[in-house]
Amino acid sequence: MLDAHRLALLAEVAHAGSIAGAAQRLSFTPSAVSQQVAKLERDVGAPVLHRNPRGVTLTPVGEALLSHAETIVGELRTAERTVRALLAEEPAQLTVGTFASAGMTLVPAALAGFRRDHPAVALRLLDLEPPDGYGLVRSRDLDLLITHRYPGTPLPDPRGLERSLLCSERFRLVLPAGHPLARLRRLTLRALAGEDWISGSPGVPNRVCLEELAAAAGIRLTVAYETRDYQVILALVEAGLGVAYVPESVLGRAGPTRIEVRDAADARPARDIFLVHHRRPGKLVTEMADRLSRPAGRRSRNSPRRP
Repeated sequence: MLDAHRLALLAEVAHAGSIAGAAQRLSFTPSAVSQQVAKLERDVGAPVLHRNPRGVTLTPVGEALLSHAETIVGELRTAERTVRALLAEEPAQLTVGTFASAGMTLVPAALAGFRRDHPAVALRLLDLEPPDGYGLVRSRDLDLLITHRYPGTPLPDPRGLERSLLCSERFRLVLPAGHPLARLRRLTLRALAGEDWISGSPGVPNRVCLEELAAAAGIRLTVAYETRDYQVILALVEAGLGVAYVPESVLGRAGPTRIEVRDAADARPARDIFLVHHRRPGKLVTEMADRLSRPAGRRSRNSPRRP
């Protein structure tokens, strides 16, 4: 039988990205962590890590073991929290993971309200780019994850977790102020086919979405500037360097004003924003989820559902 402690340690190494990082987090020596990984590899009969100068990556065997390891860690932490609840002890910390634009719009009011009601609970916020974070919820390193899915990209397997739709937000075209095409009553992607576009690099969700929209319209778009940061995208559009598609929420913050915002008549994409937590979330996690859902519900295109 595999040793649960060694499997839990594998999860820590995978999340940290290195043996040294996991050792620091666990207050072990790197040598002690390395020895335990070696013993796990002997138990399994195969390597679980690829070691390189910049850290470690999981082998196929390590990848297969990781979700089980995360579940084991999560169950141990669930048991600990169950005992604390029986002893009427409030958790010391609540950790939320989110992507950048949700961190600007959905999260601040929810965190502020929670802190007012639970001043003894330390709040921690992690910046995670989707689809990262599901494993951290399984292992209870994260209590709650706010994540998204763009058109054309798959959703990760939510095995062992609850995932619900918070809202669907549309995308808007942004052009430099005074752009001649902004005067068109019916603006289309085809009309913008000759423009320089600003988007993420190949494989990044907003780039995948843009390329699928272009393919559906029967055109090819030229991405001249690559960045996944929407504030940088808006600044580049404002400077007159190109056009872009951005989620509507990033336009609601104070930022570039010398831009034109339009809809495309031949493409109306939307990204779905989800809330992910353990199937046994606990009272405080449920409360935080409710706080996050209140403003999202007013913007939601659809009623919450479980995909």
